[in-house]
Amino acid sequence: MAYDEALAERVRGVLGDDPRLHEQKMFGGLAFMVAGNMCVGVVGDDLMVRVGPDAYPGALELSHAREMDFTGRPMRGFVFVEVAGTAGRADLEAWVDRGLAFAESLPAKR
Repeated sequence: MAYDEALAERVRGVLGDDPRLHEQKMFGGLAFMVAGNMCVGVVGDDLMVRVGPDAYPGALELSHAREMDFTGRPMRGFVFVEVAGTAGRADLEAWVDRGLAFAESLPAKR
């Protein structure tokens, strides 16, 4: 599955050049990792956000978010955000910040 290169570039712009960040192909798309933990990704034209289990119910209540069901079963702690939910820079930044906050709360992986 291809991923939206323009959305990936916009995510890069939000994340900046933090040396803890790297990209990895994952889930048929592109994942952005911080200290070895996935924070956000691009799958098709959706933004994938790792919000964590505690923030998951609230994230699903936000406009344009839905459960991540990549495997046919919901992956608790992850949401997909459709195009309309990331159209504006502020919207994209808010979602990336959610994913970044959760990933930064986890211990770094080697």
